[in-house]
Amino acid sequence: MYRRDFEKLLLEAVDEQLTSLGESSKQALYFHLEKGFNIKKQEIPQKTEAFVDAMEKIFGQGADYLEILIMKRLHSKIGLDVRLSTPNLTFTEYIETAKRRYCQDNTEEKQETGRCRQVRVKC
Repeated sequence: MYRRDFEKLLLEAVDEQLTSLGESSKQALYFHLEKGFNIKKQEIPQKTEAFVDAMEKIFGQGADYLEILIMKRLHSKIGLDVRLSTPNLTFTEYIETAKRRYCQDNTEEKQETGRCRQVRVKC
């Protein structure tokens, strides 16, 4: 459950950040990702490494800047203090770290026969 929530937030962060390029540019990029790199928009969370490779092929060194902006947007969306000890963390490593932390920090209470219990969901 939390994994799906995280993936939704990641897709929102990517989409919102790509919107800064302009709506037509964003749509062209999604088209190019799907047709040229076999990455559908909804598959970005599962194909993060392929997404990064495609962005680097499309934007060259400019992809680094977009990745940083996406990470910042995601960071604000998940509302977690994701402390990263490695200063040169790649986009893919950041996403995996943020996902792990998001899933660990989000628990839900469920009612079971009149009592509450904490439930941890594996991501």
